[in-house]
Amino acid sequence: MCRDVQMLSCVVMIVESSRSSAPELTSSRSTLTPKRTGCPPANTPLLCHISMTAHAIINSTITPNMTFTKTSHKFGQWADSRANTVYGLGFSSEAHLSKFAEKFVEFKEAARLAKEKSQEKMELTSSPSQESATDLQSPVTPESINGTEERVTPDAVFNAESRPEPNAVPFPHSSTSITKHWEAELAALKGNNAKLTAALLESTANVKQWKQQLAAYQDEAERLHKRVTELECVSAQTSIIKTQKTELNQTIEELEAELRAKEQELEKLKEEVENANQLQEQKDSLAQKLQEKDLRNTELEAQLSDLEQRLENSQLEGESFRKSLRSLLDLLDGKIFELTELRDALAKLIESGSS
Repeated sequence: MCRDVQMLSCVVMIVESSRSSAPELTSSRSTLTPKRTGCPPANTPLLCHISMTAHAIINSTITPNMTFTKTSHKFGQWADSRANTVYGLGFSSEAHLSKFAEKFVEFKEAARLAKEKSQEKMELTSSPSQESATDLQSPVTPESINGTEERVTPDAVFNAESRPEPNAVPFPHSSTSITKHWEAELAALKGNNAKLTAALLESTANVKQWKQQLAAYQDEAERLHKRVTELECVSAQTSIIKTQKTELNQTIEELEAELRAKEQELEKLKEEVENANQLQEQKDSLAQKLQEKDLRNTELEAQLSDLEQRLENSQLEGESFRKSLRSLLDLLDGKIFELTELRDALAKLIESGSS
């Protein structure tokens, strides 16, 4: 029999309504349908799969201590401390947001009740008559899965740090703004790198623990196989032996399934390490580009200072030239006046001579 608490898996389907009738963020309906999915390990919290139709899927483990916060009339968010992630959702109306918040509280309460029920069952199964059966199973609390590989659509808004993409060609007059742009992007990458480093350290510790659990599971599987072989050799109590064999085989299958799950977790951790290395390379490249932009900015500032000095010298030379022109103009006016007087005198002499 299944001694652990049943897991409630809530599927929140948010269907996008027609974009022609509502260009903003829309959600035509929001339904929550609980269903039972087998026998999970003890102390398993509620796992909520939020499916955005034809878009991203958010996998978040709902625990009793989570709180859904309405950030506006159409938006809400909740924090998953174990995944180190804040999830946000946008709805087409406040009614849909309120309905989702009510369902969130409902399933958070269901998670709390499931946890209490699990603790009660654990207390009941701690009697000496069931110690051997308890030793055959090693419940492992499933970690919540962070679906960050999917991109956000207009229907689902995730509170993530922005990553600006440099797509404009810098001009000499806008070098300062370009430098600030690269500095902001470098700071964002530094923050992401710090988060990934912390997650990597935590994941490394978990990997060591999982390796120990894997070794323990393998030893347990070997012991169970030997036990099955011994039971098959026993001729008495055939029906009891067959029952025990079936239980042992089922336990082996569960252990093998857990082994496969741990192997998948290891693969995901390797991918995260590769992503962290790529981010480090991007960080180094951006730092190099920022240094080049600083040098270019320094050169442009020097050129600007030189041009300003030349302009000032040119203005001084122009002022001196204008003063010289004024002096020449005054001198020319004097000469013209003298020539006019001389002409008048000559005209009078000619008139007097002719008379």
